[in-house]
Amino acid sequence: MLHIEIDNGSGFCFGVTTAIQKAEEELAKGNRLYCLGDIVHNGMECERLRQMGLLTINHDEMRQLHDVKVLLRAHGEPPATYELARQNNIEIIDATCPVVLQLQKKIKKQFDSNLLPQIVIFGKKGHAEVLGLVGQTQGKAIVIENFEDAKRLDFSRDIYLYSQTTKSLNEFQHIIEYIRQHISPEATFKSFDTICRNVANRMPNISNFAAKHDLILFVCGRKSSNGKVLFNECLRVNPNSHLIEGPDEISPQWLEGIQTVGICGATSTPKWLMEQCRDAILQM
Repeated sequence: MLHIEIDNGSGFCFGVTTAIQKAEEELAKGNRLYCLGDIVHNGMECERLRQMGLLTINHDEMRQLHDVKVLLRAHGEPPATYELARQNNIEIIDATCPVVLQLQKKIKKQFDSNLLPQIVIFGKKGHAEVLGLVGQTQGKAIVIENFEDAKRLDFSRDIYLYSQTTKSLNEFQHIIEYIRQHISPEATFKSFDTICRNVANRMPNISNFAAKHDLILFVCGRKSSNGKVLFNECLRVNPNSHLIEGPDEISPQWLEGIQTVGICGATSTPKWLMEQCRDAILQM
């Protein structure tokens, strides 16, 4: 008898849940609602909301809009977006995650108080959250994507280090240690642990979950930054792990000789999608 378990710790984080609830509430009123960028890095959830009436736009398209409502997703936005909304009489429905919002304020306060130090953000270049963070510094923050990038910092100057909220806590600590060892005695180094614990705690949890099963199906959109980190952890613990976007990608061959299947996902993976994957396996 094949045993299938869906990971209770997987699924939308608080920030994504709130953004989707705000969108659903507004759409239920029959109002036209635009969303700046994909509300979540999951194509199927975006399509579900599109069918409810949510219109996804980019920044260029927002510049053409006037007198409408635009939802800002959990990732947050730079100050320029709020200024554009003011100029075009756009009503902002702000669903920025509170953890991201707090981080934006920290970086802006640091930048406004002292323009001299290197404000460094450990994050993915071009990621929506990172663009919002860099925007707090008028584009002057330095983004490092990995440990190797950290080696190229100017260690003769002050460094104030922050992190995108969904990055790996272990790699962040590795970078902190390297900077501490190489910073000039005349320079100041300060690091701020801004990684969301809701996300960071998923790493050990998903590691334990992946170790329990013969086969792991990690369900998430391929755009998900957080999903890549969590899937790689599954793969490290259990080489028989597969990343899929939905039930159509499940291969019956994967199930041969398998007794237990674990289904898990990213902070952008809806529970209903993991349940659809379970049901697809049962039908096989």
